[in-house]
Amino acid sequence: MIFEISHITHYTYGHQAAEAYGEARLTPQNLPSQKVLSHSIVINPETKTSSYVDHYGNTVQFFSLPFRHKKLSVVNQMVVETTPVERPKESLELSVQEVRQIFSSALTDIFDFLQPTEVVEIGKEAVQWARKYLRGDTPLGEGLQRLNEAIHDSFDYKKGSTDNSTSLSAIWREKRGVCQDFAHVGLSILRTAGLPARYVCGYIETDPPKPGSKALVGAVATHAWIEVLVPGMAWVAIDPTNRQWCNERYVAVSYGRDFRDATPLRGTFKGSGGQLMNVKVFMKRRAEKPKA
Repeated sequence: MIFEISHITHYTYGHQAAEAYGEARLTPQNLPSQKVLSHSIVINPETKTSSYVDHYGNTVQFFSLPFRHKKLSVVNQMVVETTPVERPKESLELSVQEVRQIFSSALTDIFDFLQPTEVVEIGKEAVQWARKYLRGDTPLGEGLQRLNEAIHDSFDYKKGSTDNSTSLSAIWREKRGVCQDFAHVGLSILRTAGLPARYVCGYIETDPPKPGSKALVGAVATHAWIEVLVPGMAWVAIDPTNRQWCNERYVAVSYGRDFRDATPLRGTFKGSGGQLMNVKVFMKRRAEKPKA
């Protein structure tokens, strides 16, 4: 499948901003599941950018606007070809305990993805769910399947019910949230069970590909899901928001321990007024050419 994706972010200030600084984690990687055919980031007012690769492998574009401006827009455009990737069957047939033992000799490489963060807290709920779904004798693939389904079935997806300041304990208590919250719940449980896991931010084709098929649930901006590291150092992806393993309708862009590491755009501005942000994402599948 080939997707044309546009991710447009507009900032409008109450009064002219004196200056602004930002970081964009909007550059997709070439992976076995996706090939980047073209990519561009356009910033208006026009300004130079510099780039670096962060600790989690994300290409980061840094930009500054050291002059007065009333509006700022960042347009991320790409064309990406996605390919179905077969899950590592042998690794997923191992028990959770066997997986933990295998990774015990690679702790320095996976340490970050086993630790709690300020956002992904470890609590009694995560401990209880880890014991229920990821016991030591449970085959890893079976455990991930059941956990993915349980998060989807136990939490209500409700747009606007949470924001970036909502704690994980509140998510557990209210049993509702959005894709970002579902991912954080899953990460907390997986890390509690001793399984390295990371947060993924990207795009998803939400519209049904053909009449009668089911539409996927996704944010109007970006979508979030989970990747779990399995023996062989391969990442497998699950999406508790949509109760499924990730497939060729997903395009990954950035990674981290939680949403803070993988936020598409973040920054600051200097000014006396407030700021209003508007985000739109358009993801269109190119029509397949008929075979000769």
